[in-house]
Amino acid sequence: MGLEKALAQNGFLTTTIDAITNWARSNAVWPMPMGLACCAIEMMAFAGPKYDVSRFGSEVFRFSPRQADLMIVAGWCTYKMAHAIKRVWDQMPDPKWCIAMGACASTGGMHRVYGVVQGCDNFLPVDAYIPGCPPRPEVVLHALMEIQKKITKEHSVLQD
Repeated sequence: MGLEKALAQNGFLTTTIDAITNWARSNAVWPMPMGLACCAIEMMAFAGPKYDVSRFGSEVFRFSPRQADLMIVAGWCTYKMAHAIKRVWDQMPDPKWCIAMGACASTGGMHRVYGVVQGCDNFLPVDAYIPGCPPRPEVVLHALMEIQKKITKEHSVLQD
């Protein structure tokens, strides 16, 4: 109540550049979907109206890496596909984040063969892991909220 009264009387609020920048970034995370296998179906459900991801500012999937700042790797990844995913990751502007969706993207899942990467963290810096085969859309929302928490704690300006 005291803050509202002070704002009404003085008309200004003090904050930091980090707080404003991170608030804006965390509430407008634009995903780049990398639907590689069956988890991509659950990722599509996550983007649908039932789960209302627009509450988090992430309703528009960006299929151009230059417009996205969150990569969702959904499903198992072969070594051949890993090179293409890494190239798309490198084209995304900084700052950027990554979610490994499902058991296969996180650890290779049940695919213990020479052609499948045993977790996309072997070639990408993963910020959040989503368990399950396939994981429910609610868990994807939870991972998105964890990414938002991580964004709000980052330093957006260079520190000397």
